[in-house]
Amino acid sequence: MVQSNKTDLAYIKSWYADSVGELPERAKCTESMTVDVAVIGGGMTGCSAAYHLAQAGHSIALLEAEKIGWGASGRNGGQFIFGYACDPFHLMELMGAEMTRQLWDLSLAAVQLTRNLITQHHIDCDLTNGMAHVAIKPRHELTLKKWHDLFVKNYAYSSMQWLDQSNLRDLLASTRYLSALYDANSGHLHPLKYTLGLARAAEQKGVLIFEHSPVANIKRGQLITLQLANGAQVHCRQLVLAGNAYLSQVLMPEINAKIMPVGTYIIATKPLPNATALIRNNMAIADMNFVLDYFRLTPDHRLLFGGLASYSTAPPSNVATVLLKQMKAVFPSLHNLSLNDITHCWGGNVAVTLNRMPHVGRIDDNIYFAQGFSGHGVALTGLTGQVMAEAISGTLGRFDLFSQVPHQPFPGGRRLRLPAIMLGNLFYRLRDYF
Repeated sequence: MVQSNKTDLAYIKSWYADSVGELPERAKCTESMTVDVAVIGGGMTGCSAAYHLAQAGHSIALLEAEKIGWGASGRNGGQFIFGYACDPFHLMELMGAEMTRQLWDLSLAAVQLTRNLITQHHIDCDLTNGMAHVAIKPRHELTLKKWHDLFVKNYAYSSMQWLDQSNLRDLLASTRYLSALYDANSGHLHPLKYTLGLARAAEQKGVLIFEHSPVANIKRGQLITLQLANGAQVHCRQLVLAGNAYLSQVLMPEINAKIMPVGTYIIATKPLPNATALIRNNMAIADMNFVLDYFRLTPDHRLLFGGLASYSTAPPSNVATVLLKQMKAVFPSLHNLSLNDITHCWGGNVAVTLNRMPHVGRIDDNIYFAQGFSGHGVALTGLTGQVMAEAISGTLGRFDLFSQVPHQPFPGGRRLRLPAIMLGNLFYRLRDYF
């Protein structure tokens, strides 16, 4: 088994990196330049922003400290789904019914944009339809039924289907779940292939992409100067910050305080002879626990199984052992699997906000940012990249809607926020067991 959470490699050792095929090498930024807009971060958000800005006629330089898709964009579970990590009824309390409906519509636009970009640019990323939220406990089932009534009855969302236990067991070889909320419009994909495809599409629009080009300092002003670690400078009128959980704390501390990097982890089995019997319609699945399990099949019949959560920089001990145990609890037919049958184990950080909504906004009138997708970013990152590009080009409607969502810094400041959050989350972790 290959296990990696190292950050000193071109890519961490994951099934995604091993299955992506030939990886392009892009140049470092070694010479100073001036562009209309600079983008910091080469994940889904940054690549989408760069693509849409170039499409609107701006000159763009994208600066990535490692490689395209090196962070969460190239490591996540690959599920692109409706809505947000924030419960819609909590969102109503924050924003009111009308704005919650508008934000719901934006989440559907995010899913459609993902599909459109894949189709338009022929991105080979194993796009597969279907995703289900599954209930373990009666209270999960009540929540999912409320979601179903809101989305299907109130919002007239027609691709969503309620699956009772019998219907669910026809599709999923597990007795663990009570019911599910299934959405045919959501789905899953190979996130690293998708991100690399977005980068290629951006380059075809004229975007200059530089890898291994970390930014050490930002000098704000009407003309922004980015000081790179190697001494080169990039000057720009507008700046997009798209580093999310991997954006250096020193670059923009005022927005960094409103996200918490949380580690999440995935294992991949060897190809399984009975894989298609496990998930008969090949949907992606996530349960409703606070620290949730999420899983899906790959085209070569592996089972990808993710979960756990770490609020420190170090991964939990025995990640593969714990995830394998959780996998067997879901699929008892895999009881004979051992660690020798796990080919990959990897992890990475996602950025979480206090209210679990994306944090989108602007600083000093010419610095735009999107962060804190809270584990719900495969589709939303692409949309927020597009929305920031719209705002820079003068169309503020969708950007303003996102930016009106209120966000508070995590309590405790830089020194105490980690223990404060760990104490707060202990309550929700305990609820997962009762």
